[in-house]
Amino acid sequence: MFKRRDRLPIWQTMLRALWPQGGWGRAAIYVKHRLRRLPDTPRKISRGIMAGVFTTFTPFYGLHFFVAAGVAWLVRGNVMAALLGTFFGNPLTYVPIGVVSLNLGHWVLGTEMTGEVDEGIFHKFFRTAQDVFWNSWNALTGKPVDWTATAIFWNDVFLPWLVGGVVPGIFTGLAAYTISLPLIEAYQRRRRGVIKKKLDAIRARAAEKAAAKGPAKPVSKVPQRKDGTA
Repeated sequence: MFKRRDRLPIWQTMLRALWPQGGWGRAAIYVKHRLRRLPDTPRKISRGIMAGVFTTFTPFYGLHFFVAAGVAWLVRGNVMAALLGTFFGNPLTYVPIGVVSLNLGHWVLGTEMTGEVDEGIFHKFFRTAQDVFWNSWNALTGKPVDWTATAIFWNDVFLPWLVGGVVPGIFTGLAAYTISLPLIEAYQRRRRGVIKKKLDAIRARAAEKAAAKGPAKPVSKVPQRKDGTA
């Protein structure tokens, strides 16, 4: 039902994930309109947005939709709003989110980077993916496994990001809730007013048509004979 008629190649799908068609500005406008028109109360929609924004500060990349849905369920928010709220995380915001979360996480844990200094975060993500793939293959074929890259990734990136992303994620999520709640309430009130005006106009036109036709003429009864025939 929601599939494209013309399926995009894999490289184009990945490119669209990094940079949507029409740019992130157009994508933000689309998300804004979808959030406004969700059929739910403003508080539930705002709690869903809060859950989605909070999720972008977690290192569960590739699983943000599932994490956001779970958080939205816990806070009794709108799940669809949570999924749309994850668009807060994009190539323009991932760098500051990562820098803040990692530095804060290492400061809280009292740790520091243990891997190679010139090795970037994305390289560590890539090496961990290689680690998982080849070690899974080696385990099936009976060869020895080595989880060194995964251990470095856990200590240098995942655990500090997970710990350090909690506080800024909560504050940013609460800010998103505080900003979105009055906006959604105002939009829904205005939309109800527009719908009411349209319904009143329809009723007024129907009343005018009925008045133009005049009062309904009474149906004359055909006199019947004594034997019951007309």
